[in-house]
Amino acid sequence: MHDHSKVLEEVKKGMPEEKKLCRLAELFKLFGDGTRMKILYSLFESELCVCAISELLQMTQSAISHQLKILRDGNLIANRREGKTVYYFLADDHVRTIIGQGYEHITEGEEK
Repeated sequence: MHDHSKVLEEVKKGMPEEKKLCRLAELFKLFGDGTRMKILYSLFESELCVCAISELLQMTQSAISHQLKILRDGNLIANRREGKTVYYFLADDHVRTIIGQGYEHITEGEEK
């Protein structure tokens, strides 16, 4: 049997606290839905209102609004109001980076 105590001690030192790991897992769950990924990708290009996203994805405004709420609650998107219209946009560049890294990972080795 091997003595792993030294390496395990180092790993434990670098391990984030349980609460932070759970929050990280919750963040990644937000990316686990195809509709939400399409919405996020559409917001890469421009801020959009619900009706524009609905038209783009050919889904009901109600379905889009539901997904927007999930993304907003997860701090991945933000919004601004202009009159009666609410425009949605990516909350910050971290969202773009996370998705970009994921896309790069899944397409690694593919021909362009």
